[in-house]
Amino acid sequence: MEIRGERECKDCGRQWSYYETGSVSCPSCGSMRSVGVGDREQHTAAQVTLDLSTHRAAVGDGTIRDAAPELKSDLRTYIRKTGFIHGGELQPLDDTTLAAHELLQAVDIVARSNRPTDDEQLFVIELLRGADNGNRPDPASVPASLAAARGLGYANAIEAYHHDVSTWLDEHPDPEARTTLGTLSNHLKRVEALEGDIPVSESETLVRVAHDIYIYLTADDLDALASARDQLSSLF
Repeated sequence: MEIRGERECKDCGRQWSYYETGSVSCPSCGSMRSVGVGDREQHTAAQVTLDLSTHRAAVGDGTIRDAAPELKSDLRTYIRKTGFIHGGELQPLDDTTLAAHELLQAVDIVARSNRPTDDEQLFVIELLRGADNGNRPDPASVPASLAAARGLGYANAIEAYHHDVSTWLDEHPDPEARTTLGTLSNHLKRVEALEGDIPVSESETLVRVAHDIYIYLTADDLDALASARDQLSSLF
């Protein structure tokens, strides 16, 4: 969407950045009577943070199955509000978003299992411990039974990023990037059809492709574009 990044209070005249606060309420007097000023810019990134501390405590006091409903609800809320265009500027696909998507898939699998293994439970706890700080577990630590959680979780995160990059390109046309995004989209559809059941190494490749596309678009780095294309070609 395109919105005006500055707000002005009709009651006290205070101006503030909507991009920074995500609120139409005046930070000085609290009035809801404000108007947008300045130029409209593409903006999809809501002011949202991920705090999993209460869920870590819940798992510590009980089980992953007991904590799962509220944890999944909070993760879905965070994911729904996450965007990658801030005041017209394209942002990278960050590790917190990736970890949140993976945790959502992994906790669902473990919570529905009648007899989750120790490795599965420990992996979910590891994700839970670090996701809100942008810590992604090393690929080698992913249990084989949860590889699909990473595959589908990362694919969903990259699909959301793909959507925002496509939106950003509406205002910053780049045929080369469009073509590469189209190839990436084909791979994401395949991962979705496989319900995430792909090698962990392939999930990491797709993340690197998204990063390379970002570097190309924001730094005009042709090597990054070539890297993205080479990595996508290696997946066939």
